[in-house]
Amino acid sequence: MTRLHTSAFTLLELMITLAIVATLAVFAVPSYRDHVARTHRIDAASALYRAAQFVEGAGAASGSASTLLPGMDQAPQFGAAVYRLRVLQADDSNGGYSIEAAPSETGPMRDDPCGVFTLDATGQRGNRNGANGVTPASGECWNTG
Repeated sequence: MTRLHTSAFTLLELMITLAIVATLAVFAVPSYRDHVARTHRIDAASALYRAAQFVEGAGAASGSASTLLPGMDQAPQFGAAVYRLRVLQADDSNGGYSIEAAPSETGPMRDDPCGVFTLDATGQRGNRNGANGVTPASGECWNTG
């Protein structure tokens, strides 16, 4: 009688493979989430700069620009909104206008510690109302830190 040679995984090989996959997941998933959050923050910052450029141009042409065009009122510009943008009233401290990007209430950044991004006509960047009451340094939120 001849015996057929079959190949299969042993239990030990399977356990080693599962241990390696679990170790990779422990390090990869948090890193991926941090990367996604950083990307959303960069989208919010670039949308604020885009909106400021629009407000500057529209304000020079018509005297004032208090509303943003569709697509400019959200970040990212296309698709589901993660941040909503709006132009705030002019006052003595903001140089003529201020724009804010607030996380969407149902979006992935609703609990982000950076909270609401703000940019005014003087170029002053900021964050306010962090989700946990502690707002990180502006450089960290604006990806410059």
